Amino acid sequence: MKHILAPVFTLFLALTLSACGLLPEQIDETKSWSASRLYTSAKEAVNEANYERAIQLFEKLEARYPYGPYAQQAQLEVAYAYYKDNEPISAMAACDRFIKLHPSHPHVDYAYYLKGLANFLEDQGLLARFGDQDMSERDPRAAREAYEAFKELVDRFPNSKYTEDAAARMRYLVNALAAHEVHVARYYFKRGAYVAAVNRGKYVVEHYQRTPAVEEAMGIMARSYGKLGLDDLRDDTLRVLKLNFPNSAWLTGEGLRAERSWWKFW
Repeated sequence: MKHILAPVFTLFLALTLSACGLLPEQIDETKSWSASRLYTSAKEAVNEANYERAIQLFEKLEARYPYGPYAQQAQLEVAYAYYKDNEPISAMAACDRFIKLHPSHPHVDYAYYLKGLANFLEDQGLLARFGDQDMSERDPRAAREAYEAFKELVDRFPNSKYTEDAAARMRYLVNALAAHEVHVARYYFKRGAYVAAVNRGKYVVEHYQRTPAVEEAMGIMARSYGKLGLDDLRDDTLRVLKLNFPNSAWLTGEGLRAERSWWKFW
């Protein structure tokens, strides 16, 4: 009985003391820190890759000193910390907040760049992550939003030091988005949804004209028109294909008739 009562009594005593405020409270070591000390410590945490602590310190800094110069910088730095901590959604939210609060800030170009990077991180490996999932179920939203963020940076801040890299990432994203559409077109063709395959091919031709995906998009369109018995449209598509890609394999009769697993290209 004594062995049973002892832990019960100990728990009761702890609860009683806690209710009376006699147990020591958890001490916040940063309680008396200045804005500069909070900021310096947060930056040190970033340099040490301790992003969770950095985020906590940046957020405490802004909460305690919301109107000082350190607060503005903390709003931008916390976005970077979230990005490095593989929290792209929080990073994007922090970037959007900074852009909204400080549209004329001298480093707002970096906020746009970081927002693009965060979206890029969320959808990184768009071409490599298709796997066995049906393409019609994938949403390349993050890639599109990354493109838009980079585009706004390039358009608004052509002389920014981040513009060159943003433009390069835009080119990659355009090719990735076009490849996504072609992959969906393959998916539809494979399952006999030829009208849907044609529509996806058209979308690539109309919206991603300068990407490598256009050649295959037109090839899928031609094959789909043939399957639908629309020979005139098939021949028109082949004429345009020949004009733009005179050496395309899709121009040969063998290439159009072959039942090969070209939808598994990736």
